[in-house]
Amino acid sequence: MADLVQYYGTGRRKSSVARVFLRPGTGEFKVNKKGLEEYFVTEQQRAAAKRTLIVADVVGQFDVVTTVRGGGVTAQADAVKMGIARALLEFNVELRKTLKTEGLLTRDARIKERKKYGQKGARARFQFSKR
Repeated sequence: MADLVQYYGTGRRKSSVARVFLRPGTGEFKVNKKGLEEYFVTEQQRAAAKRTLIVADVVGQFDVVTTVRGGGVTAQADAVKMGIARALLEFNVELRKTLKTEGLLTRDARIKERKKYGQKGARARFQFSKR
């Protein structure tokens, strides 16, 4: 039995988590068992998901199979982008400088701020009445 060659990377953004597997192939892109165009509806989301492959100049060399959970679709696209970057590092460590300068290896730590007690939201207060 031939061993399956694949490279794995995890990407996160907000509450989205993407598990990305890169396998040598023709450039097929699957997200949650659907095609890229079917899952990511807008062109902006598709461009974000593919950006790492374009920067690393490996478009068409790998089949991308990813499972994404949580968050919104745009955050999921960014999570896929980071997952691909981490998987490419497993494939070739020399890509690190290129990916780092493009900011593809940096985790975007911005998340939703929690709602506080005694307030309407994270920062919004209940309306104050003097009388």
